[in-house]
Amino acid sequence: MEKHELVELANMKMPFGKFKGSLLVNIPEPYYVWYASKGFPTGKLGRQMQLMHEIKINGLEHLIRPLIEK
Repeated sequence: MEKHELVELANMKMPFGKFKGSLLVNIPEPYYVWYASKGFPTGKLGRQMQLMHEIKINGLEHLIRPLIEK
């Protein structure tokens, strides 16, 4: 994964649903666990959500947070 992809992931906002407008990194882990059991959306957003799920279950959010653009 390239650095620009991680920066993009850190700054990606959820485009729909309960957490619309929230950064993916700020969405609680149980939301991703639910999607993991039901199926992630297709496309780029789904891939980003799957990656964020892995980041969260492994406790690696601290690596993503410094990449958030103010």
